[in-house]
Amino acid sequence: MVPPSRIVCLTEETVETLYLLGEQDRIVGISGYVVRPPQARREKPRVSAFTSANIDKILALQPDLVLTFSDLQADIVADLIRRGIEVHAFNQRTVTGILNMIRMVAAMVGVSERAEELVETLETRLAEARKRAACLPKRPKVFFEEWDDPLISGIGWVSELIEIAGGTDIFADRRNQGTAKDRVVTAEEVVAQGPDLIIGSWCGKKFRPERVTLRPGFDRIPAVQRARTCTRSNHR
Repeated sequence: MVPPSRIVCLTEETVETLYLLGEQDRIVGISGYVVRPPQARREKPRVSAFTSANIDKILALQPDLVLTFSDLQADIVADLIRRGIEVHAFNQRTVTGILNMIRMVAAMVGVSERAEELVETLETRLAEARKRAACLPKRPKVFFEEWDDPLISGIGWVSELIEIAGGTDIFADRRNQGTAKDRVVTAEEVVAQGPDLIIGSWCGKKFRPERVTLRPGFDRIPAVQRARTCTRSNHR
């Protein structure tokens, strides 16, 4: 099999993986949300958002492989397939799934040995994080916010990383749900859980902590109370 030499990556993780494997020269187009590594935005043309893409621009790049992620890009995938483009859709939802994605990307470009080295490095870092977490005097309760309207809690691998780092995901019971709509939570549920930390990463737009703190009832959450105390202290 001849490895693909012109790859378009419509999400960030495959871009970062190919750079880490030293195979970045194969990338001819990326998502507009790519930020790692920083040079990717300088070196590669942007051809998509997350749920939308410039199909004509992708076709002009003459890719022999397009890498996508999840059901949210299903319409893009279908359009590309109808245009005769080779597409692979990843669907990693766990830490193990991420490591397997790295292995598969490496196998596609013929550098499986490098993938095992990279995976070993990442597994070592995870083990070090677990070791440090074991020394924490308290496991803080954490709410990870993937989206704000409706509120969506974290995907499986996010929940796993919270626990590896020493936290307790307040919605860990939902992390194995297959779709985002099955991880929708209410503001009242968040308030009732009283998280010590709130981490936000809205998919496709900038996280706005000030919007979070202004939600009804959120002033009773320890994470928000602590943030406001720190803000007042910094203004003195």
